[in-house]
Amino acid sequence: MKFYQYPKCSTCVKARKYLELNRISVDSINIVEQAPSKSELELMLASYDGNIRKLFNTSGMQYRELNMKDRLPSMEVDQALDLLASNGMLVKRPFLLKDGKGIVGFKESDWDSFLG
Repeated sequence: MKFYQYPKCSTCVKARKYLELNRISVDSINIVEQAPSKSELELMLASYDGNIRKLFNTSGMQYRELNMKDRLPSMEVDQALDLLASNGMLVKRPFLLKDGKGIVGFKESDWDSFLG
């Protein structure tokens, strides 16, 4: 199981504590140092029924700086995935992959269902 996170992200810290409390072993990866691969992003996209916006950190500074709110609707999915794979700060986090499926963000009840 891969857990992409940003150590300074409070939501990632909550997710990491959740994993520790539930004794769930993960490969923890700093999303800034190593963004998810395009194939991992494609798996995540399938988990969200093709809604590419779900994979973006819409509250992030880089999302705003790159004017993604206006650019994203006209982007090809392939272009958006390439952009995410090249810049981990644009990716919604935490980002957890398990058995070819994934979940982004952290809401304990959703993680209970996903990991259960």
